[in-house]
Amino acid sequence: MSNPPGRGFGGFLRALGRGINITRLVIINVVFFGILFLILALLFRGVPKVGPDTVLLLKPTGVLVEQYSIDPAQRAFARAFGRPVGQVQVRDLVAAIDRAARDSRIKRIMLDPSGLQFGGMGALEEVGAALDRFRATGKPVIAWGTDFGQMQYLLAAHANEVYLDPEGSVSITGLSDYRSYFKALLDKLGITAHLFRVGQYKSAAEPFILDAPSPAALAADQYWMGGLWNTWLAEVGKLRHLDPATLGAEVDSLPTEIPAVQGNAAALALKFHWVDGLATREDMVRMMQKHGVATDNGTGFRAVDLDHYLPQTINVGLGKPQVAVIVAEGDIVGGRQGPGRIGGESTAALIRNARADRNVRAIVLRVDSPGGEAFAAEQIRREVVLAERAGKPVIVSMGDVAASGGYWVSMNANRIFAEPDTITGSIGIFGLYFTASDGLAKLGIHTAGQGTTPLAGAFDVRRPLDPALGAMIQATIDRGYREFVGNVAKARDKSYADIDAIAQGRVWTGVQALKRGLVDQIGGLHDAIAYAAKDARLGSRFVVRYIEPRSSPLERFLEGAGSSATARALASLGLHVPQAWLAAVPEIAPALALLEHAQPGKPTTYAYCFCRLQP
Repeated sequence: MSNPPGRGFGGFLRALGRGINITRLVIINVVFFGILFLILALLFRGVPKVGPDTVLLLKPTGVLVEQYSIDPAQRAFARAFGRPVGQVQVRDLVAAIDRAARDSRIKRIMLDPSGLQFGGMGALEEVGAALDRFRATGKPVIAWGTDFGQMQYLLAAHANEVYLDPEGSVSITGLSDYRSYFKALLDKLGITAHLFRVGQYKSAAEPFILDAPSPAALAADQYWMGGLWNTWLAEVGKLRHLDPATLGAEVDSLPTEIPAVQGNAAALALKFHWVDGLATREDMVRMMQKHGVATDNGTGFRAVDLDHYLPQTINVGLGKPQVAVIVAEGDIVGGRQGPGRIGGESTAALIRNARADRNVRAIVLRVDSPGGEAFAAEQIRREVVLAERAGKPVIVSMGDVAASGGYWVSMNANRIFAEPDTITGSIGIFGLYFTASDGLAKLGIHTAGQGTTPLAGAFDVRRPLDPALGAMIQATIDRGYREFVGNVAKARDKSYADIDAIAQGRVWTGVQALKRGLVDQIGGLHDAIAYAAKDARLGSRFVVRYIEPRSSPLERFLEGAGSSATARALASLGLHVPQAWLAAVPEIAPALALLEHAQPGKPTTYAYCFCRLQP
């Protein structure tokens, strides 16, 4: 029986298609596994053996972060070819130090924080506490660097001995918070910023309506920055056995002292006892050889670095109950976001997943955020409440910053831990809306028409803001503030009046917040995890598990392709500015990034604090 016409040819085509598909899959897999093998070979090439009398060499380079925002593929290639990743996870440093404290093969730590970039003090406190635990076992920490900024020096001060290169310096300048103000620029462009806020000290959006900070903002900034600076002086003084007042006076005298020693900053640091000695790299190698094991060629000493030691810290903990750690780091925005950003939907989903996981007995929310969109923060807060109702304690550990929206997501935790120098508070909200009618009029463009209701077309940025609409927006902001303060009062078991008196958008340090009842305890992530395990009655048999968002490298690339946050923010105002212009004025970017997710003609309510420190 013969096949119908075309059936034989159709079968041939189907067979050919299957063959091509199989060949394609084979080629893809060969290429994939070939690349994977190459990466693994490069990564594990020459991995040093951890023998007796080994020195753990810690030389963190880049920004200390709670969670990588750089995708794994980029990190792997950077490490494979010997390039810095640019970010160092706090958890990795802490895990390595704590493991080394129990490792009989590790005899000491050599710390070089010179490559750390300026950041907040909370993360440094976490690493410093781990160094203190290491020292408590009787093992020494030796710090050395070519140059120490005040934050690198804060970490180095936790060492038994601090050494500085003879050509180096210790640059301690104090703290600052200077911002750019745009009112004059907006006036020239004919753009009017309409600010709706509650809180005498809620100054986040002042740069759009003023040319300088308000007196209230200056007074508040002076108070919390003064508190942070006093904390820095006290901690360094305690670690280095220096009187804080004397240390502060020495910092103030640097403009006259450095010329007096003919610019020899290293000699001045030794004179002030900021360091224990001056030493070159070769001097430090000989010192380590004296207390350890020299390499075969005599030019080095037996050591293992952070990347190669990290596998020693892995604890699978099969069958053990878990304390889940969820990182909330970065600005809070709506929707789903990848690592380095807090998404109202995505971060809430992480908490929801932990609530549903039977192996998770307690949750620690690690917050490092100045806030962002108010509704996104509320989405996360609601999930915290639901987790607690499900019988899982939620403990908040505040990092560098947990202010405004960062405090919003924290307020309902069973217990709140803050570092002494955490920046928190800023309980207040604001709305920001722009109109461009004056600018268009300068160009000879006028807008006119008809609407069916008073609100029809009211949010058109080409039209002046109707006072009635402004009153409506302000009423919404007032209600949002009342809810924010009321929720804090309920969560902290205080009256509305008590919280309102310390709210008003005012910023506090961790110590100041503790005195005012906004946090429960001074401590870091290590303390918060221990408390969570105790609260969940886990004893010592538990494992810590980080629950993190998943995104492919392709997704991360597509999210960042095309324009920067600042360019998108300007586009939301109808302005398109070349990226080279933005690179030339980098201090503008943080302020405009607030508007990145703004939509033309739609006011957004923010709970945000511009309170990141500057060197």
